[in-house]
Amino acid sequence: MTFSLSAAGVGVVLLDIEGTTTPIEFVHRTLFGFARAQVRDYLAARIHHAEIASALDGLRGEHAADVAAGLSPPPWGDDSAGTRLESVVAYVGWLINRDRKSRWLKELQGRIWEEGYVRGALKGEVYPDVPPALHRWTAAGASVGIFSSGSVLAQKLLFAHSTAGDLTPFLRWHFDTATGPKTDAASYARIAAEVSSPPDRILFVSDVTKEIDAARAAGFQTLLCVRPPALLPVNAATYAVVETFEQVV
Repeated sequence: MTFSLSAAGVGVVLLDIEGTTTPIEFVHRTLFGFARAQVRDYLAARIHHAEIASALDGLRGEHAADVAAGLSPPPWGDDSAGTRLESVVAYVGWLINRDRKSRWLKELQGRIWEEGYVRGALKGEVYPDVPPALHRWTAAGASVGIFSSGSVLAQKLLFAHSTAGDLTPFLRWHFDTATGPKTDAASYARIAAEVSSPPDRILFVSDVTKEIDAARAAGFQTLLCVRPPALLPVNAATYAVVETFEQVV
């Protein structure tokens, strides 16, 4: 199918990242793997910095909540700086294994990735059709934003240091789960208010049907992005589906 922004009256395009603009493997293997490999050295050099200490306190609180909930995270110790460092490293690995949408994990990962991007150890991967689509949509008068479970910092870093160059001039807004869960219609209502647009003039593109359902419930127009070799969901007939941004004109 071909989706025409002008024919649909779309003024704002809101994009998911993982599986939509960026291969899932880049997020789960490259980014998560980099954070896991670098966390010990990164923290050892900065563990007394105020912003890092705040993130570690947040992780300790989350760890306590996990224990109270009957989960079995790695043990946490605070009797020395070394013990605390090893506790954080183990807990971060445990959270990454579960793809936990943790505010404090996301903040810490974002800082580690920032260091990696700045020194050239990381390059943000985007699908080849993404840069020309951003050019095309903005040239046609649409504004583009991102809504991802990754932190705003992580989003900006990925697009600023992408394999196609700096794409941030094409992105007007960045939203993360501080706005609310991506499967909650209220989150999309907040975004509509933030971008000052009627919901029916916003197009949300994602590879996750639950997110599409939430956006539709908020009155957004939607496209389900199913990039090969991903398979169509069993209820695909209930969604407008695209395989590439070349189909969005």
